[in-house]
Amino acid sequence: MEEITIYTDGACSGNPGPGGWGAVLMYKGNKKEISGGKLNTTNNEMEITAVIQALKNLKYPCNVKLYSDSAYVVNCFKQGWIYNWRKNGWKNAAKEPVKNKELWEELYELTKIHKVEFIKVKGHSDNEYNNRCDELARTAIKNL
Repeated sequence: MEEITIYTDGACSGNPGPGGWGAVLMYKGNKKEISGGKLNTTNNEMEITAVIQALKNLKYPCNVKLYSDSAYVVNCFKQGWIYNWRKNGWKNAAKEPVKNKELWEELYELTKIHKVEFIKVKGHSDNEYNNRCDELARTAIKNL
């Protein structure tokens, strides 16, 4: 399987409020930037959407190193929350319905196609690609 590196970020102006997402996909020295936005959303929705949209851009199954500054997204897979949510009928540890269920379901299906390693990066630090994703997400909000 091909190796691809993806950076993603989501942003929201108000929470909820207008939001944007951005992603940088890197493959064999090539770089592709994608972004989008939504008028009424949350920061977490945009973080998950960035990952979904990036994975949907892949044309065939890949080994993906996915970098995100969202502990919510990374921990969902690294700590196995999503597997427990699915097993428990999309209820969280507090027995409440999981927020963003439709997005999580879509992302879960994409992780069955691609082998995704989720890697947490520090947000708003000196990571060039994370900063670029943040810029893409913020520009998407302005362009709504």
